[in-house]
Amino acid sequence: MRRDKKREKEIAKERINKLFALCDRTIESRTIESKPELAKRYAELAKKIAMRYKVKMPTEFKRRICKGCGAFLKPGVNLRVRLQGGKLIYTCLSCGTVKRYPYLKEKKMGKKQQLL
Repeated sequence: MRRDKKREKEIAKERINKLFALCDRTIESRTIESKPELAKRYAELAKKIAMRYKVKMPTEFKRRICKGCGAFLKPGVNLRVRLQGGKLIYTCLSCGTVKRYPYLKEKKMGKKQQLL
């Protein structure tokens, strides 16, 4: 029998979405039992699934995993977000890794909409 690769990729995308939903729930800032280790494990699994089935992980999910320590990043809990000079600066509070993402496109789009 042949493998249905298209179906496998669909299942992989569903699993990645579910794992990130679980990450969000396990690291809630308001819960008494915040479990960052469990959230880190879910993020690891999601990344492995994406690599195994050659599925492109959405940008919003990619940016939620620390490149330094692999932790799941949640703003206000273990992530500091700042805007500076046309860049979005993410600082992981677990390991101190700093990532910078440009946001010029969004800035330009805002100016265009103001003119209209």
